[in-house]
Amino acid sequence: MSFKDSILKARKIGASDLHLEAGTAMVARVRGELTPIGEVLTGAQLMEMAQELLTAEDWADFNARGSADISLVVAGTRCRINFYRTIRGLAMATRLLASSVGDLRACNLLPDLRRLVAAPTGLVIVSGPTGSGKSTTLAALIEEVNASRAQNIITLESPLEYVYTNRRSFIRQREIPTHSPSFEQAIVDALRENPDVLVISEMRTAEVMRLTLDAAETGHLVLATMHSATCGEALNRICMSFPSDLQGSIRAQLADCLVGVVCQRLEYLERWQMRVPRCEVLLPNSGARGTIRAGQFGQISNVIQSGGDEGMWTFDRYQRWMEQQREWVRPSAPPAVAADGEIVRSAARVAPPPGVAPAGRVTPTASGVSGTPRVAPPGGVAGRPGAPTKPRAATANPDAPEEITIDEDLDLEDIAELARKIERRTP
Repeated sequence: MSFKDSILKARKIGASDLHLEAGTAMVARVRGELTPIGEVLTGAQLMEMAQELLTAEDWADFNARGSADISLVVAGTRCRINFYRTIRGLAMATRLLASSVGDLRACNLLPDLRRLVAAPTGLVIVSGPTGSGKSTTLAALIEEVNASRAQNIITLESPLEYVYTNRRSFIRQREIPTHSPSFEQAIVDALRENPDVLVISEMRTAEVMRLTLDAAETGHLVLATMHSATCGEALNRICMSFPSDLQGSIRAQLADCLVGVVCQRLEYLERWQMRVPRCEVLLPNSGARGTIRAGQFGQISNVIQSGGDEGMWTFDRYQRWMEQQREWVRPSAPPAVAADGEIVRSAARVAPPPGVAPAGRVTPTASGVSGTPRVAPPGGVAGRPGAPTKPRAATANPDAPEEITIDEDLDLEDIAELARKIERRTP
């Protein structure tokens, strides 16, 4: 079974994740539960899949770190894939994503959450456990801005998941490390790129958190995600990432710039046969800001409980709202894909300027060097080690301008005659 076949099989049963490991049966997560769906895979089979998906640069990252993250469109389905090593050998964890994301309502989220992106500046945190739909909620908030006002939105992601279409806003998507070597460098660069909204797919290190807080304080609306079980834990994680002598100033900075925190988990609704997010929402009223400054994060749940009239939501109150809902939006099924559906990378490396040769060999195209250079290993196509090189046939186009090549030195009279020929052909 090829990787494309495994994705088609997982999509057919409505899986959200697909797990592959050498010496283990193929496992899919359906409605939150892990279910074996295929035969035991050998290390050779997984290696063949990896060679089909990883470029030379990705292989270098994998060999250096022991893991690699990529995003692809496989058989019409957007996938975020993590390659890693285990005691049995190579393993892959694949998240199957929706082809596109709508607004909050289309993602079955509380419409009142749009107030989070109505603020001109500050920090919005979307948190939750792994696999709780944080990226989808973040994408829905971006689409709310995209549909309502003209803003310059810069997203920093690792890897790219959803690809946005400019509506009223202008969205510039950057992948780490394809378009910038690190989140830290990308945030510093983004502040010089005139953003109105800055999106950080995950705050992982103290330096990223510090730069994120600085960006939120300097006149930008910043949306970021992180892992936590509650809103209080998310704020506590940020502060505890710094040395003790800096935590007081970080708490003050966080209290001043915070716009809101959303913590979510996915709940399966038996009646509707679907999973929807269940949220806890913290908004920065005076009580919340004072609690954050004092570092009393254990009291955040009480602040949320007493802030219902101001738009805050506990998990229990949100559950009651879910029970009263009578209209849910079902995710649209991906379009049917032919048996020869392609694997398409969603991010491209920027081509070097003219005259600068990239490292390694670059796959040529009919019109010269491709705009997305890929290093090709000996005997293979760029990005697919071991695959035979297929020459690309040039397509005849009678309307295309004729290309004139000068293969030898010409004197001035020959050049003048050549110029007259070109002039006669020009309408």
